[in-house]
Amino acid sequence: MRFEQYQRLLDHVLGSCIDEKTVQDPRQIHPVELAYIGDAVFSLYVRRRLLPVSSHVQVLHDLAARMVSAVMQAKAMDALEADLTEEESQIARRGRNTKSTVPKSASVREYRQGTAFEALMGYLYLMDQKERLHELMDRSFVLIQQAMLAERNKKK
Repeated sequence: MRFEQYQRLLDHVLGSCIDEKTVQDPRQIHPVELAYIGDAVFSLYVRRRLLPVSSHVQVLHDLAARMVSAVMQAKAMDALEADLTEEESQIARRGRNTKSTVPKSASVREYRQGTAFEALMGYLYLMDQKERLHELMDRSFVLIQQAMLAERNKKK
């Protein structure tokens, strides 16, 4: 996308969000947009879980960044998949199959699985399924915490 086109899009979006708009049916939202929301939801959840345990912002930031990485989200998604409903599995599959540029910090599989995780979190949030969202985020946090502890113990 050219710079001028990008600037026009920025201006359009900024001008369009003056009045609050209702979000369309989450089942109709593109998986990348669901993942965009899901990333923010899970990131905030992780930060809220970490906040009470330390006043060292750098430590909190480093842990949060690692916990919301594609690699860790992929591990969580792998563990959650067997327990998803058909509707949740369909959303995760749509997120996983979305084409996007994969960063160097994750494999293609990890990145796609992480996107599936984020899309599912975004979907549950937008569908206002708070109980299910918190259940899956709680389980994911523990799974990610265990994976990170196991990695640290291997390095010792």
